[in-house]
Amino acid sequence: MSHPLPKEIPHAITSHGDTRIDPFFWIADKKNKEVIKHLKAENRYSDSILAPHKKLRKRLYAEMKARLKEDESSAPYFKNGYWYYARYEKGQEYTLYCRKKGSLEAEEELLLDENILAFEEEYYEIDSFALTQSNDLLAFAEDKSGNRQYTIRFKDLKTGKLLDLKLENCESEFAWHADNATIYYIIKEAETLRPYLVKSLNIFTGEHNDIYEEKDESFSLSVDTSGDYSAVFIGCHSTQTTEFLFKSAHDLSAFESFLPREENHEYYPELGGDCYYIKTNLGAKNFKLVKCALNDRSPENWQIIQAHSDLALIEDFEVFDTHLVVLEKENGLDQLRVYNRTDYSQQLIPPTEETFTVYLENNPESSAEFVRVGYSSLTTPHTIYDIHLNTFERTIIKQTIVLGDFNSADYTSERVWAQSEDGTKVPISLVYRSDTFKKNGGNPLFLHGYGAYGATIDPYFSVARLSLLDRGFIFAIAHVRGGEYLGTDWYENGRLMTKKNTFTDFIASAEFLIKSNYADPKQIFAMGGSAGGLLIGAVANMRPSLWKGLILEVPFLDVLTTMLDETLPLTIGEYDEWGNPNEEEAYQYMRSYSPYDQIAAKDYPSMYVSSGLHDSQVQYWEPTKYVAKLRKLKTDTNPVLLRTYMKAGHSGASGRFEQLKEIAEEYAFILALVADKL
Repeated sequence: MSHPLPKEIPHAITSHGDTRIDPFFWIADKKNKEVIKHLKAENRYSDSILAPHKKLRKRLYAEMKARLKEDESSAPYFKNGYWYYARYEKGQEYTLYCRKKGSLEAEEELLLDENILAFEEEYYEIDSFALTQSNDLLAFAEDKSGNRQYTIRFKDLKTGKLLDLKLENCESEFAWHADNATIYYIIKEAETLRPYLVKSLNIFTGEHNDIYEEKDESFSLSVDTSGDYSAVFIGCHSTQTTEFLFKSAHDLSAFESFLPREENHEYYPELGGDCYYIKTNLGAKNFKLVKCALNDRSPENWQIIQAHSDLALIEDFEVFDTHLVVLEKENGLDQLRVYNRTDYSQQLIPPTEETFTVYLENNPESSAEFVRVGYSSLTTPHTIYDIHLNTFERTIIKQTIVLGDFNSADYTSERVWAQSEDGTKVPISLVYRSDTFKKNGGNPLFLHGYGAYGATIDPYFSVARLSLLDRGFIFAIAHVRGGEYLGTDWYENGRLMTKKNTFTDFIASAEFLIKSNYADPKQIFAMGGSAGGLLIGAVANMRPSLWKGLILEVPFLDVLTTMLDETLPLTIGEYDEWGNPNEEEAYQYMRSYSPYDQIAAKDYPSMYVSSGLHDSQVQYWEPTKYVAKLRKLKTDTNPVLLRTYMKAGHSGASGRFEQLKEIAEEYAFILALVADKL
């Protein structure tokens, strides 16, 4: 079966005297029946190419599923008189959300059953839920298409019935007033999907009010309550600037600004009883933690709790009645710093492995004597700990069960450092099966990267990944610039006019692993999703011969066309990340690396490209056009596949088993290119 041949309708796009001719521009019209016809044809073509590997795909899926404990449950947490947890039942795709009053020995109350709510839905996800302080009214945000336009629904927990009320086109965040009747929620703009308007609704009287509208199109809104439920916060966020508004959750007072917004000032406040604690980058690029009085929030009167450090990035913090817990990253490694709020004496809880990830888990009760943290590494399954705030004793609350013959001691993880073309040292986290690994340059490599928005891909455990490791693969994460693995400077040197550092770091990482005899130069594979898909598209153009095969998940590829269209979701708000192409210097720089614009007549590696028809973050037409143009220009016969999920968005399928099927297909595509690993 030959690949689909979409028609070509030349479309000229001119900026700054530069004209780009896009023959596949018409594919951006989702209402055009020819577009849907073409996407379905692409899926049939992918099916035909992958058909010889159907048994392999099924075997991979069976392996992955067999490692899962199908009736798994989450670590329960205590909040406002109840223990909350989520669980699965054997054979079911979706989650059951439950609680028990007072004790884990109490009778279970089923709050929400996603399996029932998802019945006959092609896609279904509950993104968040929250209860009134009275514990008898529940709000939850559901998504039935994957486009992240949420519907907020309500359940009366006294009767067990869902209310008829539905709030459409919302963000998934909301907050309850202490009156147990009023909810604050966020409406999205119809075209751009920017969360821009906070509204309130009294569930029982029907009284609706517009609370706050964000006029600046580069800002988006969030809403939340303080840890002790006494205040409601509205967050205004752009790439490098924040502002928060707040009010008491106990009265009808108006919202007021916590601190007026100031360009390039990011701050994040949290109420701590008789004071506020603030994570701020004011004069502190890696952030500092300060304290201020309730009625005097002026920066000149702040008390510094943790000063700025060039070496350590403050990532997060949690306020308890007696202690503060700060999560920081030093030299790429997470560590916890615990402060006693009486005298601000501190205790550092340092790293325990060579490469790993730690994060603050759900800590809803400020009176708790323990801080709950999550821990994972490339060899250690996801583990939940409670750490005593005075003795620092650790208690394992929950560790993900991996069925079968898995033993973490069978795998080895390392952190090594490559050197990029400008001399910068780039950290790489990697893992392999100890008994099959030989440092002789004969191992296939699967390299993962992202490098945008300051987001860091920390080393984490994957049940599915074992299917590669057990077949002799090395899995590696290149912690490239554009993330914040090594602090704010690491981010700053991989965005805007330094974006290409992200790509050269990734290439240098692959080359280092080859030169150091970790990897076979003829069996180098790479994967990235969303902005990480841009990374993979860029390195495919820059060094196509380096890669045996590439996986691009919902990739951002047509950089200029997207960033020139202000009607698309995210565009204006992302000028601070990628640049504003209405400015010629930024335009020319973005044009020089935009994967779609840089495709040329040369050999490319085999590629698997995925897309979601309802993706609101990376429009489906970007990977669709990319594949069409790549096939038109490339000079080799390597397969390029496009898999479009017709009922999903940016995150792919919603069911836990359906997600494994997607991974199994990607792995089968890779393994089919490594004949001796089948």
